Amino acid sequence: MYSLAFSILFVSILILTLVVRFWLASRQIRHVLAHRAAVPAEFAEKIPLAAHQKAADYTVAKTKFGLLTLLVNSGVLIGFTLLGGLQWLAEHLQALTGTGMWSQIALIVAFAVISGLIDLPFDYYRQFVLEQRFGFNTMRRGLFFMDMIKGVGLGAAIGLPLLWVVLSLMAKSGDLWWLYAWFVWSGFQLLMMVLYPTVIAPLFNKFVPLADESLKSRIEGLMQRVGFASKGLFVMDGSKRSAHGNAYFSGFGANKRIVFFDTLLSRLAPQEIEAVLAHELGHFKLKHIVKRIAMMFLISLGFLALLGYLKTQPWFYAGLGVNPMALTMSGQGTDALALLLFMLVLPVFTFLLGPLSSLSSRKHEFEADAFAATHTHADDLVSALVKMYEDNASTLTPDPLHSAFYDSHPPASVRIRHLKGAAA
Repeated sequence: MYSLAFSILFVSILILTLVVRFWLASRQIRHVLAHRAAVPAEFAEKIPLAAHQKAADYTVAKTKFGLLTLLVNSGVLIGFTLLGGLQWLAEHLQALTGTGMWSQIALIVAFAVISGLIDLPFDYYRQFVLEQRFGFNTMRRGLFFMDMIKGVGLGAAIGLPLLWVVLSLMAKSGDLWWLYAWFVWSGFQLLMMVLYPTVIAPLFNKFVPLADESLKSRIEGLMQRVGFASKGLFVMDGSKRSAHGNAYFSGFGANKRIVFFDTLLSRLAPQEIEAVLAHELGHFKLKHIVKRIAMMFLISLGFLALLGYLKTQPWFYAGLGVNPMALTMSGQGTDALALLLFMLVLPVFTFLLGPLSSLSSRKHEFEADAFAATHTHADDLVSALVKMYEDNASTLTPDPLHSAFYDSHPPASVRIRHLKGAAA
């Protein structure tokens, strides 16, 4: 009875999610196309009509492609769960590998491989058709597949030991395994923040110290004014993959470094680069990063506690197309299945909470903009943002409801209006 009720709940929430996502996408497409013919008045003197129309077409193309991937992913989700895909995979792997820890690890690896193979043509299309059509792709096909190989190798090197630890805790550490797993996961996340800038990122991109002494002096002056200590200023060869530009800082503690995409440096003036960096530093100085990390840890603790409960409930497995008794009686553990089922269905049940995250993120963006306007000139950040919106083909006319639901940044017109108010 409980398993049937859970199946009905799962399908109902999935259908609701699909309906909402299709409705929001249709609103976005209609709204963007309805405003395609003219540049919004506040941008009319800064962005050409051709660039505005390119952004509209790019947004519509990405939205339609997103709907296609949504349908495919939903079908895959149903196939793995209610249609018995995970059950079938677990049984066949058990026949090949026997029971025990390696069988469970093999199940998760096999799931990851199958999922990756399903995603591969969509990733390829996104890079070499969609991005290519709008002039953003600069990646060679060889680099695309080399990135994929590196990603798989890195995932195996890092993920498999972590997976072994978590599965061991699930099997051997009693009812509070989820708490111990949370400590392991939190430590792992902090370790990755330390290692990413100097160990992981250089596997995919080349980082060289910023050579422009005038710009370097300007940026160092900004960092001194706001009290930010960095391990260095670096330029990343982002242009070998994409024409999109950005700047960010990474690392943790004394390992922080500031990184500029080479595409960004080639487009913005020095004072605009300083203003963009001031915005990014605002996130750090206003403790947005710490707040996000703390929230991530808190949410992960709650989810692991929930998984700790669901792992012991037969209706959770049966309601998602898995017969736990058949596997348990054959000597196969169900911990890997619990992990996979939880990861598969969690996005369905949390989708409608997305606007809360978007709201918090947009609040932080406004605060970082205000910080930048205090330590640099607001007009410089406005001009930089206009160039970045144009260069990245970001629509200036998103549907307000779609934007409120999904976007981590405020719409261009709202964001710039706030900055101009700060400059006044």
